[in-house]
Amino acid sequence: MTLEHESPASTDPFASQPHAIVERDGVRYTLLGTAHVSKASVEAVRAAIDSGRFDTIAVELDPQRLQALSDPAALARLDLVKVLREGKTALFAANLGLAAYQRRLAEQLGIEPGAELKAAADEARARDLSLQLIDRDVGLTFKRALSGLGFWRRIKLGAGLFAGLFFDEKVGEEDIEKLKQGDLMEASFSEFAEETPELYDTIIGERDRYMAAKLRLMPPAAREVLAVVGAGHLQGLARHLREESAAPAGIVAELETLPQKSSVPWFTIVLAAFVLGGFAWGFWRGGVDVGTDLMLYWVLWTGGLGALGCAIAGGHPLSILAAFLASPITPLHPALASGTISALVEAWVRKPTYADFMALRDDVQTFKGWWRNRVARVLLNFFLTSLGTAIGVWTGGARMLGKLFG
Repeated sequence: MTLEHESPASTDPFASQPHAIVERDGVRYTLLGTAHVSKASVEAVRAAIDSGRFDTIAVELDPQRLQALSDPAALARLDLVKVLREGKTALFAANLGLAAYQRRLAEQLGIEPGAELKAAADEARARDLSLQLIDRDVGLTFKRALSGLGFWRRIKLGAGLFAGLFFDEKVGEEDIEKLKQGDLMEASFSEFAEETPELYDTIIGERDRYMAAKLRLMPPAAREVLAVVGAGHLQGLARHLREESAAPAGIVAELETLPQKSSVPWFTIVLAAFVLGGFAWGFWRGGVDVGTDLMLYWVLWTGGLGALGCAIAGGHPLSILAAFLASPITPLHPALASGTISALVEAWVRKPTYADFMALRDDVQTFKGWWRNRVARVLLNFFLTSLGTAIGVWTGGARMLGKLFG
């Protein structure tokens, strides 16, 4: 049986904060709703843990976010080449965009977003209490959010995050109020979440259900659990703890799985058939001159624009050469990307230093900093080379069609 009630204000050390208590399967869950930009929430967390009532502290964090809060220098230990090889460049850039948003908040409000979550983790460790991280990996949440969006909405979301890296605008009062009442990721994606129910469900709804399942998977010794979560999760988290009947392990597995995509790369197959078929048709019907012209159109437009994008990004001459050589080939292979190849060469020739990683968050706040910082320049290389190649594909393809049917 599941019960939910409010603790009496006279005996509750955090009565001023939104909270609820849910009892289930012999475990008493005290859910403390916090504001991620509130010093009062930090004090409420400390007071709750100081009460000595809890044997387990659960926090709305995943290991990556906890490390970022606890060890700002962790970024300097990142293996950038590994990020590029594993195809996580866009995700890394998205995380930088979110970090830039949080930095602006910290500068405006005088408190680091998520300070109360860090305080909960620090207090649990200081008292040798069991610390449980119950939120889903932020990268997985971002990937699931993208998978539910169409092409143009993905472009709009990506452009918004990328613009956040370049433009140091103040965070609006409306977004700050949302943060006081809700969730950091929701505020970060607020404009898109309001317009896109699928995005809101992934960022808030799914995580409510996920965190409730993680709470039900607490170690057997857990009997009094304090869960520190954003106030925006409080109602949904309590509801799932009360009402969810599915096995928690199954829920976690389901929400950690990326939606299946078609295993057949139809666009790449059609493009390769068009390009290679066009070459063959040109040599067969028009002879060597026409066939050679078609190949030159494709190579010069894709390779030239890919190399131009790399050059605009301030790429090394070897990176520009790699972009030129890779751009005509990579669109015809589903597992290759010209931006990845040129960025790998850039990272190899101009290996980012410890100082580049440490200065990254500051450098991406200025336009010049993107070209000065070697990590940021690798990211620019990836995006601008990929963009140039994509424009070259459509332009070169159009010129080939004109030649074939002109």
